[in-house]
Amino acid sequence: MNLPFLRYIPGLGGPPIRQVVAGSNAATSPAATALQYLLTELPELLLAAVLDLPTKQLLATYAAERHYQPSLVAQSVATVVQQAEALRQGQAEEELEEVLLTLSGQLHLLRLRPGSQQVLFMAISQHDTNLALARRLAQQAVQLLSGPQE
Repeated sequence: MNLPFLRYIPGLGGPPIRQVVAGSNAATSPAATALQYLLTELPELLLAAVLDLPTKQLLATYAAERHYQPSLVAQSVATVVQQAEALRQGQAEEELEEVLLTLSGQLHLLRLRPGSQQVLFMAISQHDTNLALARRLAQQAVQLLSGPQE
């Protein structure tokens, strides 16, 4: 249902708010920095979030549109990472770095922080984003998650 008067209510209409949302604890600061970096370098980003795998808690999120809800896909992302980790059984020297999910119009990239404690996941449009560029930017954003201590 299209209700034109809703666009005049603050927060319900107009262009999307390009804002990263983060929690208040110290772990969310590098996560928010990583997402802000992605948003700056990749303005056509549809969705991005940093998920703490042991707790399944979202540390920072970004969504270009209201119908993109990182909280709804967080559990699925954790499950995909868990399944991908199970596939490497018997290959202890190998470490899972990223997972790419291809949809008809979108690419979903999951990039793990070394040690597999946090995962950055992002969704981009296939039609206006270069996959190689998105992979490189995701790699750099994950390095920002480590912060200056590593």
